[in-house]
Formats: sequence, C-alpha cells, structure tokens
Amino acid sequence: MVLITKGLINKEIADKLNISLTTVITHRKNITEKLGIKSVSGLTIYAVMNGYIEADRI
Repeated sequence: MVLITKGLINKEIADKLNISLTTVITHRKNITEKLGIKSVSGLTIYAVMNGYIEADRI
C-alpha cells in the first residue's frame, strides 16, 4: 500500500517489486474492494490512520 500512496502507477510498482503488471492490478483491486476505498487519497488516509505509513513520509 505504501507504493500506492506515494503515487506510483501500476507499471512503476510492478517494476519496483519485480512482479507482473497483472499481479499489481489484481492486488490493488483486492485492496480497494476489501477496504471499500476507491481513491488513492482515501487509501493514504487509511494507511496513516492505521500506522502503515507516517504522515510526514508521504
């Protein structure tokens, strides 16, 4: 989730993690469906509020 909140696009995330683009898309879809959050800003707020990232590292 941290890479999403940093504003990376799916292709950049796939390249950074050395995984396929399809895998990134699937995981991103699963995250948004399970959390019910559709926007990157919403995911960022969720990540900060739940201690996944610190607000000053965004």
